[in-house]
Parts: sequence; structure tokens; C-alpha cells
Amino acid sequence: MVKKKSSTGFEHKGIAPNILLKHVENTAPFLFAGEVDSSAKDRDYLEKLRFYKKNLKLLKNLDLHGYFHLCLCAHWATAGTFVPTDVDNQIREGLWNHGTIGKHIDRMVKTTIESWKWDYSPMTNRVSYNSTPMSTHEGTWLSVAIGAYCATKKQKRADLAQMLEDVILEEVKKEEEILLHLVETQDHLNFLRAAPLMAHNFGDLDRVIIQWNMDLEDPFIKRIYKLGHNLNPNYSEVLVYTGKVNKAFSSKENHRHMALRVPKCLRRSNKFLIPVGPFMDDWGEDLIKANILTLTEVGEVVAALYDGFLRQVEAFGYIRGFRGILNQLENGLADLESALPFDLIRDIKKSEFYRLSEVSRETFEADYKAELEKFRTPDVNFQFS
Repeated sequence: MVKKKSSTGFEHKGIAPNILLKHVENTAPFLFAGEVDSSAKDRDYLEKLRFYKKNLKLLKNLDLHGYFHLCLCAHWATAGTFVPTDVDNQIREGLWNHGTIGKHIDRMVKTTIESWKWDYSPMTNRVSYNSTPMSTHEGTWLSVAIGAYCATKKQKRADLAQMLEDVILEEVKKEEEILLHLVETQDHLNFLRAAPLMAHNFGDLDRVIIQWNMDLEDPFIKRIYKLGHNLNPNYSEVLVYTGKVNKAFSSKENHRHMALRVPKCLRRSNKFLIPVGPFMDDWGEDLIKANILTLTEVGEVVAALYDGFLRQVEAFGYIRGFRGILNQLENGLADLESALPFDLIRDIKKSEFYRLSEVSRETFEADYKAELEKFRTPDVNFQFS
């Protein structure tokens, strides 16, 4: 790949800053259309993206830290969208191994730690709520933080490494406490939402540990590696239990949603960002309540949901989203007959997808709650009820 050089002399092999901003706009146009208040507390990262979108010429002045910061901003803004920016390896490893890292590592570590508190709420619906929200953004942060930690060790910066170690452990503890609180309060649905989020977050952490070839016998690494898979004396069994719950209940629901990348109308509002599956009834209803989609566009979404179900027949979230849409249409699927091909309407009506959509939300969620209470695994002495 051809190197790019800024006016500061900084060279990189990653995506050009102006192209990166175009990618953000492609997947989250609502950010630049004024829907999101980027001036609110802990949203400076969104304000930075909007600033540079209006001042593209200033991108040539970015140094290593500036480019790293822009990549973080872009990824935080898109990690919950339909097409996240492809800068993962840059912010996890590539930029930390740049030839000029020694001059910038202090600021990059500081920015990494600060990003732990960035407000991601307007840019994702993949959240579990209770005492404290949890999303996949925590996994994004962990993957960057552990890359930063590896870089500080490589640069023999024990002071910075210790700062990162402390915050990483605080994040792991926070997720453990969220899960225990959800069990204590018997919040079935938010626990089921939290399970795939935790699995994603610790999975991201594990991948970067391997990516950097870290010593798995190192005491710090032993405290944070494979937390959703192996019992760890530093933490409750709830972590491994939650990993098992994710595999049993949620692993086929929360993937890349390739089918939903097709209807571009879903990118028009942050209200349309995908929530944690399979609990997507509200999402489907909100598509209609927003009153900004035409019937033709709603038809495109229904076609994508059906296609997604055919690709992943155990992804019940697509069925629930479909049911939410029908609940808000006066005549149900009949209202979409002019927006969808005859053969597709016929196929949907005859399908398992349609039959399962007739199950009420109350029944569907009650069944999940009951199954969670009955769920047992021989690997851990822990249960929800």
C-alpha cells in the first residue's frame, strides 16, 4: 500500500483521513445532519468528526496522535452502525508500532484512557440497561487499551503500562458487577441482552492478546484472558455462566447483519440502529413510529428481514422486528402488498418466518425468561434463578 504523508511529515499505511470521514458519513449520515447533539458531555469525539468534515484541508496537519485520535473517533461513531469503519487493526496494533511511537505514546495512551468515558449512547442501540449500561463499545475500548498496554511494555514505559492495567481491570470488574446486579434484580431480558455483549467484549480482548503474542502466563494476562470461557479465581463464576448463556441463547442473533446493510434507509436515523437480538419488537415499531420511511422503504426492510432469517434460520430477532412493523401498520402485511413483489409476499405468508411472527411479544419473552431460569451448565455452579 502506498504511504501517505501529512504536512507534519507523518507517514501511515492506513486509510486516508478524508476517505475515513466519507465512510463515517456513509454509515451514519444522521451524525452530520444534525440529529445527534455532539456538544453534549463526553461527545467531543463526535464534534471532532463534524469539525473535520467541514474543514477537510486541516486533515493534512495530523501527526501520529492526531490520526490515531481520528481513527478512534470514527470507530466509536460507527461501531454500532451497519458498516463499522475498518480501522480495527490500526487502533489495536498498527499505529502503536509506528516508527515515531516514542514521541506520541504519552498522548495516545491518555486519549485511549479518556475514550473509556466517551458517550456512545447516540451511536448504538446494542445496549443492556440496568444500574449501568453495557454495549459492544466496551469491547472496542478493551481491544484498543490492551494494544496500548502491549505498546507501552514494548517501549519500556512501565508508568503508562500500569495506568492502562488499572483501567482495564476496572472495566472487567464493572462488567462483572453489571451481570451480578442483573441476576440479583432478576432482570431476565437485560441479562440476556448483556450475555452477547460481554462475550463480544471479552472476545475482542482475547483476540488482541493473541494478536500481540502476549505471554499467557504473565500474571496480568492470566487475570483477563478467556474470562467468558475459563473460571478465574479473581472473578465470580457469573462470567463463565454468562458465556454459556450467550452460546445457548444469543450467538446466532448478534452477528454482522449483512442482510440489513441492503436497505440504506435504515441509516437515516440513529433510532434505526440494530439493538441486541432477539428482542427487536420495539425496534420494528419505532421504524414506523418515526414516520420518516415510505411504504416502499418499509417494504425493503421487510424483504431484508426475511432474507436475514433465511440466511440464519435461528435468528428470531428478525421475526420480532417484523412483528413490530406489522403491529404499527393498520392492515398488517396487506399494507405492504404494493411495495413488495407478489412472489415475495406469497413466500412470506407461507413461511415459518410468518408463522413464528404470530407469537405475541408477551409469550415470546416469557418463554425466554422461563428457559433462562431452567438453564444449567455443568461447567459452573451458578444459575440465574
